[in-house]
Amino acid sequence: MRYEERAKLTVMKVLVPLAVLVASPVLLIAGAPIRRRYLRYVYRDEATQILDKERGWVSAHYFVVTDPLLHWLCWPTESLARLIERRG
Repeated sequence: MRYEERAKLTVMKVLVPLAVLVASPVLLIAGAPIRRRYLRYVYRDEATQILDKERGWVSAHYFVVTDPLLHWLCWPTESLARLIERRG
């Protein structure tokens, strides 16, 4: 999407948190592996940038990656995974 397309950007800002809320039961149970796999997919080598300021382009992935609700819902399983890794 282009920066100038304000309506599309607003729709994405509204729809991403709604989609995260719908997926919240799954994210609370298995959020860490899902989030890690998604971030690997978004930031892989051959992927396009999620934010390209030179072209004035922003990807829908940008709104998902920067969504604080997604981070908050994945926090319990991420902390549990870290605890299990420490204890071996």
